[in-house]
Amino acid sequence: MTRKYAGSMLPMAQPRPDAPSPGPDPCAACSARFLSVCAATDDDHLPALAELTTPVEVEAHRTFVMAGEPANHLFNITEGVVKVYRLLPDGRQQITGFLFTGDFLGLAPGSVYAFSAEAVTRVRYCRFARKPLERFLGEVPEMQKKLLTIASNELAAAQEQMVLLGRKTAREKLASFLMALSHRVRRLGKSEDALDLPMTRADIADYLGLTTETVSRTFTRFRAAGLIELPKAGGVRLRDSAALAAIGDGN
Repeated sequence: MTRKYAGSMLPMAQPRPDAPSPGPDPCAACSARFLSVCAATDDDHLPALAELTTPVEVEAHRTFVMAGEPANHLFNITEGVVKVYRLLPDGRQQITGFLFTGDFLGLAPGSVYAFSAEAVTRVRYCRFARKPLERFLGEVPEMQKKLLTIASNELAAAQEQMVLLGRKTAREKLASFLMALSHRVRRLGKSEDALDLPMTRADIADYLGLTTETVSRTFTRFRAAGLIELPKAGGVRLRDSAALAAIGDGN
């Protein structure tokens, strides 16, 4: 279920003048390099890629991509969590995904962005002007192939989201969501049982097509069943990943 989105759209984020400088070679020093599309770039091409890169930092709750605006830039998330969403004509918000360190954003099918993106936490990203990056990709086919893989993965994720919203129960949806986050955490080299959930229960509800109350009740039931712990606000510890995976699969 989508919910009404209070307030007007937040302004586009601008590079902060006090943002820390990444140094003369930000790509070589980037901790997210081997998690992102840039992993397909060899060391010889890093200086040229760095010249195309504008490092930007935005505070939490700032919208830095707006649906309907010209898709002139692409973004590589190097730190933080981003939610991707669309505002419906009646003011409701539908979240289509959450992005993490190493994720790429801005692959628009047309000349404008189809969705908006907001920083859930403080976010750092590398911004690339589309046309110069396209010229660079022509010289680095490995990176171009990586972007095609990302586009294919986005399509698969969209299809999975359709199944999630259309066929699964509330228990199955939340279990699938937690297991997907667990897999992402493992990809980042962290404990797959300890999850940070910086997004609100309302955001999770918008993503899963549920009400906030249903999400909260389902968390409580998972805790009562011994499947999870809720040690702190915004955190979840998985106690029985196998059982959660089975629930997510409808078993």
